[in-house]
Amino acid sequence: MIYFDNAATTRCMPKAAEKMTEMLCEKYGNPASVSVLGLEVEKEIRRASEILANGIRANAEEIYFTSGGTEGDNWAIYGTAEGYQRNGKHMITTQIEHPAVKNPMKALEQKGYEVTWLGVDAQGRISAQELAAAIRPDTILVSVILVNNETGVVQNAAEIGRIIKEKNPNTLFHVDAVQAFGKYPIDVNKMHIDLLTMSAHKIHGPKGVGMLYMRKGLKVKPLILGGGQQKGQRAGTENGAGAAALGVAAEAAFAHMKENIEQIKKVKKTLMDGILAMPDTQVNGVGLQEDSPYVLNVTFKGLRSEVLLHTLESKGIFVSAGSACDSRKKVGSPVLTAMGLPFAQIEGAIRFSFSRYNTVEEAETCLRALEESVPFLRRINRER
Repeated sequence: MIYFDNAATTRCMPKAAEKMTEMLCEKYGNPASVSVLGLEVEKEIRRASEILANGIRANAEEIYFTSGGTEGDNWAIYGTAEGYQRNGKHMITTQIEHPAVKNPMKALEQKGYEVTWLGVDAQGRISAQELAAAIRPDTILVSVILVNNETGVVQNAAEIGRIIKEKNPNTLFHVDAVQAFGKYPIDVNKMHIDLLTMSAHKIHGPKGVGMLYMRKGLKVKPLILGGGQQKGQRAGTENGAGAAALGVAAEAAFAHMKENIEQIKKVKKTLMDGILAMPDTQVNGVGLQEDSPYVLNVTFKGLRSEVLLHTLESKGIFVSAGSACDSRKKVGSPVLTAMGLPFAQIEGAIRFSFSRYNTVEEAETCLRALEESVPFLRRINRER
């Protein structure tokens, strides 16, 4: 099996799975308890917080564990809306956000908030000038995805953060870093980031756990109320097993980030160069050097992505027709649409996404399958 759908989810690394099993079966105390078992779990959670914080140049007390990226995005948006409504009811985001950001923004519009939706250019990047012009005295939040989950396009977070704070120092900057955390250098201070979300299962951790970084001193309101866990910001007994396993996965990701990037660049370059040597193909994004090496979005003109996806699957190669959250909907990708691609090109778009477990040999095998399948499928399509 060749798994090139790592933007959807990744295989849990053995050490993270072992840590989770240890926590569930041996260190299973309630971290709020003053018992020895409870204190052991609290210690594991604190260590995981320190690993996550160090990786983004934050402080451990600014780390909050969540159920994943969706909860983190919702908390950042709704919590800011409630906590800062006296400052204003204007927010800014982009047309290429994940649904976990888009849908809360749309829901707030229904409640009287005003949202500015920034467009992107043909390469999927927002305009710094358009962003600066959109920020107002009543703008309370700007939310931007750092690495796009469909194309791998990277936004310039440092420039965005600088513009926000220059135009309105009171405006919060939220970054959806689900596809960037542990894969791309992040410094929340240099980038002026106030809120940042990630998900464990994108970096070889378990599903069902994630993190929200919240800069100390913010007035962001809790999304979940109850017993006052996590400094009163996120109620409910902490998922000690998930947090500890996330810490293990994050530690491995940060320790080998540079080597992983270089290895994955080779995999992406091999696949991309081979695909572009085929007729009627195009990369959707900037390219190898400036996009994330972890994601490659390619249009195979004259084909429907679902047909090619299932053909590759029959050969043991797993890819995606876009975001896993949108792949079952019979609509064109909003991300590629925002980039100005016509539907005929969107219809044939395939996302290949990589992890440190992928190899150049797998890319070469995938290329041979594509070179065999694409001409055959195009011929059948023309004959219909």
